[in-house]
Amino acid sequence: MSDPRDEHGRPLASEASWLGPKASESEITSDTEQQPRGLTLRAVLPNAITAAALCSGLTGIRFAINGNWQMALFAIILAGMLDGIDGRIARLLKAQSRFGAELDSLADSLSFGMAPALVLYLWSLNDLPRLGWFAALGFAICCALRLARFNARIDLEDQPHKSVGFLTGVPAPVGAGLAFLPMYLWIATGEAAFRQPVFVAVWVAAIAVLMISNLATFSWTSIRPRRSIRLEAIALAGMVFAALLTEPWWTLVGLSVVYLVLMPFSVVRYARIKRQRRALAVPVPDATPLD
Repeated sequence: MSDPRDEHGRPLASEASWLGPKASESEITSDTEQQPRGLTLRAVLPNAITAAALCSGLTGIRFAINGNWQMALFAIILAGMLDGIDGRIARLLKAQSRFGAELDSLADSLSFGMAPALVLYLWSLNDLPRLGWFAALGFAICCALRLARFNARIDLEDQPHKSVGFLTGVPAPVGAGLAFLPMYLWIATGEAAFRQPVFVAVWVAAIAVLMISNLATFSWTSIRPRRSIRLEAIALAGMVFAALLTEPWWTLVGLSVVYLVLMPFSVVRYARIKRQRRALAVPVPDATPLD
């Protein structure tokens, strides 16, 4: 049986040959209709959103240099919102890729590590030339370390926290939001005490430690309201959104406090689930008959 040929008499390459690496540079693969001619919109859209988040976070530095603190915060918060939807859109479109994961981590390191560190330094920490810079530097480094730890474990099956819907440490976008808590209070109240560089440096250092900690923290998948209160939860979400539009800074203060209050509960809940799993994994010994 002769090999299949095209209309010009040239042999057609099999499907396996063009999917795999070429045996030589001269191998003919004339079935060009099967080969992708470019990136599809489905693959580009999630990465474009990630790039937009990166641009938004870095633009916050520009606003901070000009002393426009509210716009600096808004730009980084917008980056956090975009970061929250790019992965979900990728999964919805089935466009997950290693490239997208690496781009997302790089964007997070810049938008939620470097950008908040520089904004906080320009806002307050520069009054402590050495300690302030070390606090800002430590925050940026801890954010990068957290993301590196996430990338190192992304292909591992043994992830105790992730297997039950928890995260390890405070995620980078949330860490950036918590680090800005003194700025929220300063803008909302006008009190100069919240801009004291020593207080800000200690606070930033504490949030940096939480990001690289091994504490089990809640994720979206671990928060599941009961069916009896789902309507109330939807109404509460709408009220929070309305509050963000009318009183953004006090609402951000409230959200930050709520997250910090929930952290001990997440640790306790994970410990309870861990004990339950350990109890289920212990084999029950067989009863031995009495003589």
